[in-house]
Amino acid sequence: MSHQETYLHNEAYAEFLASEDPDFYNKYAEALCAAQSGARILDVGCGVGQVVRRLTDRGYEAYGVDVSEPNIVRAGRLSHRCQMYDGRHLPFPDAHFDSAGAFNVLEHVEEPEAFIRELVRVVQPGGRVVLSSPNFFRVIGFRDYHPKMRGLANKLRNWRRLREKRRQIKTAPQGVRFDRMTAIVKTPFTPDDDAIVATNAMEMEFFLRQFGCHIESVTCTDRRVSWPLDFLLNLTPLRYWMFNAFVVARRVR
Repeated sequence: MSHQETYLHNEAYAEFLASEDPDFYNKYAEALCAAQSGARILDVGCGVGQVVRRLTDRGYEAYGVDVSEPNIVRAGRLSHRCQMYDGRHLPFPDAHFDSAGAFNVLEHVEEPEAFIRELVRVVQPGGRVVLSSPNFFRVIGFRDYHPKMRGLANKLRNWRRLREKRRQIKTAPQGVRFDRMTAIVKTPFTPDDDAIVATNAMEMEFFLRQFGCHIESVTCTDRRVSWPLDFLLNLTPLRYWMFNAFVVARRVR
């Protein structure tokens, strides 16, 4: 069974998503919003439909796709524009959306580089692409939930690995790939522990550029925090070394 197939009938995951505070998605939903009312927006990995419902209520033509049947059953109660997909090919034409995004999805896909290319494909030139994932290479942090982030030894290894990746991006970009990880499966189920891709802002930004996007912003905060704290956390390049990877881009070709 592939990693993706573990989500196909995962009722525990759907229950977890349904219990989350809808405000958790505020920053992501706002970033997806296009200027004009009625714009067409796609949420990839839509879960139980909170973001699609929020965007629909604001007057947007919002769509969602997910690989989990229990998720789509719940999402379908909120919007008829949520559907299953195969996790690889988005069932929409090229340049179909004004904006598209994926929140905490990239770290779970088996071909993350192809996933980003596919996400960009369905956005029209001038449209926005939003990617948000944990930074598994965090060097600065606290309350680190994943073993790869936890402890000084891991943080030192992460610092060294990010330096290697930065060097590779500059000298041998054709060989850049996300690092893969072994999923950690717990009972009861908890999300993010079972991630299989070591997502980080540096490589997310790199691949978005590779696939024809201009980067508008890179932040280490994936949700709303007080503006002074948000400003300080994201003021310097240290934002690449801590917390999360929230990247907003615009397709230019």
